[in-house]
Parts: sequence; structure tokens; C-alpha cells
Amino acid sequence: MFRRRRNEPEVGDHGLADDEYDDEWAEEEQSATSPSAGSGPWDSDESFPPRERVDLGSLQVPVGPEHEIQLVMADQHGAWVTIRHGESEMQVQAFAAARRGALWDDVRAEIAKEVREAGGESQEIQGSFGTELAARVPAEPGQPASGMRLVRFVGVDGPRWFLRGLFTGPAADGGEPAGLLEEIFRDVVVVRGDHPVPPRDILELRLPPEAQKAFEEQAAAAAEESRFQPDLNPFERGPEFTETR
Repeated sequence: MFRRRRNEPEVGDHGLADDEYDDEWAEEEQSATSPSAGSGPWDSDESFPPRERVDLGSLQVPVGPEHEIQLVMADQHGAWVTIRHGESEMQVQAFAAARRGALWDDVRAEIAKEVREAGGESQEIQGSFGTELAARVPAEPGQPASGMRLVRFVGVDGPRWFLRGLFTGPAADGGEPAGLLEEIFRDVVVVRGDHPVPPRDILELRLPPEAQKAFEEQAAAAAEESRFQPDLNPFERGPEFTETR
């Protein structure tokens, strides 16, 4: 199932600060550390196992009957993909990176600082994707008195890209509840493209063409209908697009 919606980010969703583009990065000839040979996440320019995936632009995400995929748009914090399985969710974002060097070490430290400033706490752990960051954050952003909940951040440095995942719900604690979501993260294909993108900028996400067309038709139909309903409730939810595969 695909759904496009707008939302506000979780704590740490904007842990990547915008850096000024440096032309020297684009001229480097050495690649960043790629994912381990024989396992993903995968780079689109390399061979990867065939599997049904939905094309969301910079990310090709595995589809299946047991999970739901959403493309989330946030006005100030870019876009990300949310995969929901049961009571667990995983948010995935892809960023541009330099040809040389890795981002995950620096990003982990930045997220830990942000968690601390929000009234939470974090610690590095060893998990399915190497060094991960487990954190307890306020259930309500900026309100520690609201109680704490467990989240888990993972990161993978690829050739000129960096992929970050955020696990919430039972999957944040790893183990069996995280199995399917970790499998999906490991089987994501990142499409970096050849065009220049400043390091740390979010790689573009978009709906598949057929889904975008259906979404636009639905929005146009809703707009046409509203012409004949002048007394609409301004707080009523607008149209949503959902496609089941």
C-alpha cells in the first residue's frame, strides 16, 4: 500500500544539517565505504538481487503483503519513506555524500546531541547494521514529562550516498519484531544519479508516475467538488491517495 501524506519529523529526523557545497568533494576519485559485499542496501549502479520494488525516485523499496509504504512530505524537513509493519515503523531517508569519506560517524554524534537537547538519552550499540544508536526520547517532542519511548537509528554509507533508518515501536528494540523491517532496509536500492548534489542534501523522492497521476486526478476532482460546497468545514481532512499492491 502506498500513501502520500504530510507530517512532522520524529526527533532526529533532521539531524543532518545543511552543509555548504564544496567543489572539491565532487572531484574526489575515491569512493566512500560501500555496503558489505553480498548484502545491501544496494547501489543502483551495482548488481543486486531481483525483487519487486516500488520506484520512489532515489529509493526503490521492496513491496510485499505484510507491510505498508508511505511517502511523507514535510515542508521544512524534506521527504522520507515510512514502512509500517504491525505496530512498528521504519523511516528511511537517502542523502548525498562525498566520493571520499563517510557520514554515519558524524551523523550519529549529531543525533545523540539532538536527543540529549530534547531531554532524552542515547547510547551506541552493535546491531544488524554495525554501529547503531539506541535512544530514549520524549513521547511528545520537547516534553520529557510525557514519558519516554525507545527509538533506534541505523546508517549505511554507500558510494556517494548515505542511507539512514529510524525504527520505532517494538522494532526499535531489535530482535524478531524488527526482522521484516530490517530485511526491507537491507534490500533497498539507492539511486544516486550522476547529477551533482551537495553532500548531506536529501536525495529526491517522488511518487511513481501512475500514482502521481492518480493523486493529481483525485485532488482535481476534490477541488471541482468544493466549488459546489461553499460551507466546507475548514478543519475537515482533505483527500488522501492510497494504492494497494
